[in-house]
Amino acid sequence: MGGEQDKGSLTRRAVLKAAAAVAAAGGAAAAGYAAWRNSSYLFLMRNAPTEAAHPSLAWKGATVRSYRPLGTTGIRMSDISFGGGAIDNSDVVARAVERGINYFDTSPDYSKTGSEQTIGKALKGVRDKVFIASKFCTGDGHLPKDTPVAEIMRAVEGSLTRLQTDYLDVCLIHEVNSIDRLMAPTFHEAFDRLKEQGKVRFLGVSSHTPNLEAVMRHAVASGRFQVLLVAHNFGNWPDLTNIFHDAKQRGVGVIAMKTLKGAQATVLKDFADQSQAFSQAAFKWVLRNPDVSGLVVSIRDFNQIDEYLYASGQPLEASDAALLERYDQLIAKDYCRPGCGACLDRCPSDVPVDDILRYAMYYENYGREDEARMRYAALPPERAATHCVNCPAPCQAACPFELPIRQKLLQAHRTLQA
Repeated sequence: MGGEQDKGSLTRRAVLKAAAAVAAAGGAAAAGYAAWRNSSYLFLMRNAPTEAAHPSLAWKGATVRSYRPLGTTGIRMSDISFGGGAIDNSDVVARAVERGINYFDTSPDYSKTGSEQTIGKALKGVRDKVFIASKFCTGDGHLPKDTPVAEIMRAVEGSLTRLQTDYLDVCLIHEVNSIDRLMAPTFHEAFDRLKEQGKVRFLGVSSHTPNLEAVMRHAVASGRFQVLLVAHNFGNWPDLTNIFHDAKQRGVGVIAMKTLKGAQATVLKDFADQSQAFSQAAFKWVLRNPDVSGLVVSIRDFNQIDEYLYASGQPLEASDAALLERYDQLIAKDYCRPGCGACLDRCPSDVPVDDILRYAMYYENYGREDEARMRYAALPPERAATHCVNCPAPCQAACPFELPIRQKLLQAHRTLQA
């Protein structure tokens, strides 16, 4: 487990004390979207319809062609790496290793620990050749910020058992949307204890929420984190490039996720005449930034390995940029951007606009009708989209992308009601 670099004289107590002061001073800005939800977003667990309609023979057998340093951890990760949110076939994981993928991201709440079990089975014989990241989490969902230290440690030890390994290369505080959660003392104490025991190497943070930029900037400045796992795709979160550059200067590795920007099936049908895949263009756009260490994307079948790895080490071409621009034009007033949140505090009935539109997207584009309906049915009745019938829709006026939110919510209700 060589290559580890400690963060000088920064102690957990000193950092957390300073963080508390900063959080108190800037609490209003950090608070933004107040509700942290104790479950993964649906798109972390299900496969998006992102494969090309007509795979090219040239993609067959594609391999990783570029490895990049993950900050100062000593890890050199495949530029296109394995997201385990949808995996249930250990042979696919083994194929990924054969093709050069060496970084695997998973979590206990992906398929209720099924992802960790599948990845652990496949990587057991090649553990010294790969890097594994998982989360402070259980099969039932994210651990709240006030979870006792001993319980957090047991959760990580459960991951080690399922992954059939003695240690995690990276352990991440999962789905962070506030500085309070980012700097929660229980997570940091648990990490430090686990690190002393040789069970974890590096601390990371993942986020794709409305407070993403504030959270990531604070994570970099805190000196506590060695890895950022951050939602990043073409056209969103303009300040992230500055944060990524600062992270690299401080030795913090940056891994992109959510790179496919929704991958709307109805829109992607219009790309059937393209010689290159939408996924490849999206990956090349992300990886054009030298401050990004790599990306993780959910992989669940062999064809995706061929298609995705064909983009490894490749420059962004003018045709790629044009394809992405065309996609943006087609989804401009239909796609609810994760991490926006501009409308959320405008609803008088506290309807979770982003979640409901996300469930509708998975029903319509991901083919997961039953699960989308289940998620919607789990909402308290007082927060359902039925409140939108006679509402003047202040959420809609707040949307910077001019989405017809009221119309979309009512349609979502008709679609998702059991």
